[in-house]
Amino acid sequence: MTFDTFIPSRRGFLGLVAGAGAFALATQPARAAMVKTTARIVILGSGAAGTALANTLMDRLDGAEITLIDGRAQHFYQPGYTLIAAGLKPASYSVSQTTDWLPKGVTLIAEYAAEIDPEGKTVTTASGTKVAYDFLIVATGLKLDWAAIEGFSTDLIGKDGIGAVYAGAEQAAATWALMDRFTDTGGRAVFMRPATEMKCAGAPLKYAFITEDYADKKGNRDKIEIDYWNPTKALFGVPIVAEKVRMLFGERGIRTELDRVLKRIDPGKKIMTFADPDGIEHETDYDFTNIIPPMRAPDVIRNSPLPWADKWTDQGWVEVDPATLRHNRYPDVFAVGDVAGVPKGKTAASVKWQVPVVVDHLIATLTDTAPTAEYTGYTSCPMITRVGKAMLIEFDYKNNLVPSFPSVIAPLEELWISWLMKEVALKPTYNAMLRGKA
Repeated sequence: MTFDTFIPSRRGFLGLVAGAGAFALATQPARAAMVKTTARIVILGSGAAGTALANTLMDRLDGAEITLIDGRAQHFYQPGYTLIAAGLKPASYSVSQTTDWLPKGVTLIAEYAAEIDPEGKTVTTASGTKVAYDFLIVATGLKLDWAAIEGFSTDLIGKDGIGAVYAGAEQAAATWALMDRFTDTGGRAVFMRPATEMKCAGAPLKYAFITEDYADKKGNRDKIEIDYWNPTKALFGVPIVAEKVRMLFGERGIRTELDRVLKRIDPGKKIMTFADPDGIEHETDYDFTNIIPPMRAPDVIRNSPLPWADKWTDQGWVEVDPATLRHNRYPDVFAVGDVAGVPKGKTAASVKWQVPVVVDHLIATLTDTAPTAEYTGYTSCPMITRVGKAMLIEFDYKNNLVPSFPSVIAPLEELWISWLMKEVALKPTYNAMLRGKA
């Protein structure tokens, strides 16, 4: 089944994007002068943040020894997982090779880091190789803690109504197959999000909206019930957005359970068990679900001296200044992307604004000048509400809405142009960011 009913508007939008891109390239400021240095810079992680930094630093530094450490052979365009799980893109849409994006001159050590010693300024890899650094940039991303949900295994994804969009491209495709079948046959869908910090906090909401929309378009809305179980009293971290989602859920007949955290699942009985703040358990049956686990820093980070000691102690995010992304206790260490211990910013859009801040502060240190860039907490969530409509929500640390196109895109309106920003324009922008060009 296809809902690609926006061809004329899509073509017009693509022309608009192309024209805007050409204008931006024609008017961008002159390329900054390269800085001569022999600094040894180690980047942990080859995801969006690590790759963008590697490319950007190669363009700015002359003579630096840049080493990227990561055992992942593949690069995943994670913003595409929702589109795959909506049946709009194949699994291959989000998968490329790590080496496809790395510039010449960067040394890739295709291993995972096993130990970080910020006092001795070394990283030890899984094979025991020690890599010394002058500056360390932590961009490892985060860990999906599936083991925290009793009864769950990733082997269950795609079976017995259990989907998991976050698990990967193939798993997102398997989730789509289940959702397509569910919106044909009917039953109860149970959606949820974890109580930890998480990447793209709007994604769980999007998938509830998309599932409801598919059932409605198929004429089967009366055959399904949709419940959304939320770990707090608010459906989103920005109050005005939370209220908008609450209203839309009400209009669309999506029932909410608040202050509920998933503890276990019984796939055989198709029962999910949640706990409230008092520890009282609440069960629900399900026919289809999208499991989203707690999210934490990778073990190598959590077992190092780098995390916060007085906040997020169960999650292990790196202790950095929220404005500079520089470690509070180890000035030669920065953190970028999902692993950074800041109040907002676990999205690819955040990475786009974080990378220039780290580069600015690193170069200022190398040249003994004053840095000027600060990260304000900018993050963006194209909140899909229907196939073909979305709200482009952008906000900062203070929960202020900070729209990039205020005269064109109203942030709390369901618009086709916001949908096309997600489906058409986002991936080219992401790819340009990886290359250090955005």
